[in-house]
Amino acid sequence: MHTINFKDTIAASPFIFTIGVAGDSGSGKTTFTQGIRSIFGDDLVSTITLDDYHSLDRAGRLNAGLTALDPKANHIDQLEKDLILLKRGVPVEKPVYNHATGTFDPPVIFRPKKILILEGLHTLFTPTLRNYLDFTLFVDPAKEVKYDWKIRRDMNKRGYSREEVEHEIALREPDYLKYIDPEKEFADAIIGIDYSRYGRKLGEERNLYRITLVQNRMKKMIENIDLSLDLYSILSLSERNFCLMFETSEHEGHRMGHLIIDGELSEHVVKKLERSIEHQTRVRPISLFKNRHYVTAGDLAQLILCWRIIHRRIFVEASR
Repeated sequence: MHTINFKDTIAASPFIFTIGVAGDSGSGKTTFTQGIRSIFGDDLVSTITLDDYHSLDRAGRLNAGLTALDPKANHIDQLEKDLILLKRGVPVEKPVYNHATGTFDPPVIFRPKKILILEGLHTLFTPTLRNYLDFTLFVDPAKEVKYDWKIRRDMNKRGYSREEVEHEIALREPDYLKYIDPEKEFADAIIGIDYSRYGRKLGEERNLYRITLVQNRMKKMIENIDLSLDLYSILSLSERNFCLMFETSEHEGHRMGHLIIDGELSEHVVKKLERSIEHQTRVRPISLFKNRHYVTAGDLAQLILCWRIIHRRIFVEASR
């Protein structure tokens, strides 16, 4: 039986493991890496939000007629240089963008921890950025879902009228399609989010959506890995709707797997998955969903991503 916790191995290693998450603003990027933050904690995980690398503040973008999605409104060259240094463990002077004021605060010294997460619009935009990322993810909610989230957020939290929000959405859409959406091609995994087949209102009421996890075949992995669902627990303990599907597709000569998850699962099923991941990876404890009787499809996708990311990190360590 393994007694060494792989967290200790990561803490002692000089290697900086980098995770890149791309997608539109408000698409849920932070949600799908929250599991990694929860499992490894603040001592091992640091995060950079790419909004800090805007080259123009809010007024500057307005005057220039640019959206934040346009590469010209961002210091991508500085981001590349900083990522190269951070990957080597070298601290950088990082800019700070203040969302409350739409302006820049003074820069800060940023020291990378053993797991570094980059989240933003242009995370996978250039070959240099992609070359220095060990695992990449693109979060891709359906257009209607994304716009629903943005309208609710900006009206409820930022005081905008519905007309103002819809106007901004229309201005951003061409740049999203031109600059951000193509980054999907370079992601190790894509998270698709749509309304649940069990009811659109469940999204707002219980954060329940249909999740599609699109992945290339795992090329870098350790032996004897296993991630299985306990059918007995699903059949005997669950009282809510749940659906699991797997489909394949061809994309530019590559076979892609689509894992489609919808509904809610009993806590018993997820706890057994967490124990299985602990046993395989020697990362303990894994307990993402405490004091909850049911977890959503998004929660399960988050756990599966953690499993895959941890295995990528183990492979890197084994190859060193």
